[in-house]
Amino acid sequence: MVDATWGTGEAPRDVLGPVAGEPAFDEHRPPRRELVDDCVHCGFCLTTCPTYVLWGEEMDSPRGRIYLMKQGLDGEPMSDAMVQHMDACLGCMACVTACPSGVRYDRLIEDTRAQVERRHHRPPRQRLLREAIFALFPYPRRLRLLRVPLRAYQVTGLQRLVARSGLLPRLAPTLATLESLAPPLTRVPRPPRRVRARGPRRAVVGVLTGCVQGAFFPDVNAATIRVLAAEGCDVVVPPGQGCCGALSGHNGRDEEARGFARRLIDRFERAGVERVVVNAAGCGSSMKEYADLLRDDPRYAERAAAFAAKVRDLSEMLVELGPVARRHPLPVTVAYHDACHLAHAQGIRAQPRALLDGIPGLEVREIADPEICCGSAGIWNVLNPGPAAELGDRKAKDVLATGAQLLVTANPGCLMQVAASVQRLGGEIALAHTARVLDASIRGLPVSALLQPASSSR
Repeated sequence: MVDATWGTGEAPRDVLGPVAGEPAFDEHRPPRRELVDDCVHCGFCLTTCPTYVLWGEEMDSPRGRIYLMKQGLDGEPMSDAMVQHMDACLGCMACVTACPSGVRYDRLIEDTRAQVERRHHRPPRQRLLREAIFALFPYPRRLRLLRVPLRAYQVTGLQRLVARSGLLPRLAPTLATLESLAPPLTRVPRPPRRVRARGPRRAVVGVLTGCVQGAFFPDVNAATIRVLAAEGCDVVVPPGQGCCGALSGHNGRDEEARGFARRLIDRFERAGVERVVVNAAGCGSSMKEYADLLRDDPRYAERAAAFAAKVRDLSEMLVELGPVARRHPLPVTVAYHDACHLAHAQGIRAQPRALLDGIPGLEVREIADPEICCGSAGIWNVLNPGPAAELGDRKAKDVLATGAQLLVTANPGCLMQVAASVQRLGGEIALAHTARVLDASIRGLPVSALLQPASSSR
């Protein structure tokens, strides 16, 4: 395209991006005005918003960000300040739960972030960090390759030596954050492609193995498959399934997210399953939104809607089926943490608690301020390590205050974030995914199989 100002003596316009005075949003999926207008600025969202709780800044609250979206729709330019406030949002969706007007903030922030990602020119350092993250985390094979040097770093004692030196946080804070989040790695065989149900078959389900879950928590995937098989499911693990697109979609990389979604739909369609079971809260919430993500794609719109209707969180699937496998006693006190994208984005709170309550001898204790995010939020803790540590420490204090022996949650990011904060605070509590607790009970394992404290594993 030839710029009309070229050769006129005027400064040439950058026709590929916004300039001063140009409206913030273009016509490709801007935040929808009717959704913006649903917000009556009542303030019920304020006390549940992590960034407002941290800073008390109006524009770092959901209603403040919606006000900025409205300004953009009214023709205001995309300023650096606007981008900063949008970037600061964790996307935890606690405000969606708290809102009495039913404002779809989840849709608004994703559409706005897509505009920001496409039209805002970030500083080189930010750009490089984001590109590095998205060149690694959505690719399971690349993450598995990372396991080799990371495991060597952990088992040789080098990790303890680096920690004692105290140099890493000062010299490379982003790397220090990543290092603190990495869980202890164990050897777990890759899951078979198909596992038959124990007893009469009740369903045929496919399992998403995920990116971070598959690389760093393979024991959770193995436990998920065993539990489903014990409850009468034929379990299929489609090969080459790849990333679901959650990280990309939550960070405005919508075209990338659509590519991942199309590939995943193709893989699971070929598997011929009745349900698609997910054990990572962020993945499940994104996959349930595929119909919206691919609504403009003539080849995939209907298929995406059909696929999304099949998606179930593990706890959701197990409660729908009802238990048939015997639960052996697990005498342990458990603090259950609601992962944001399970509780707020999917509305799943009762099901995990019902499953835990069904285990003889297990006592569930509630955590104070459960609606406040732990600070993980996908890659938010990597991009914002300081505020994320504040939120993580706040959550870890509330967890430790329960006096429970074991923290249970349903998202890999939460497990890593809370483990890092518990270690930083010098506390001691074991952590486990819901699937591992159910698996231990069904298999009759001792409680000690679950009770390795987070602080002693590093």
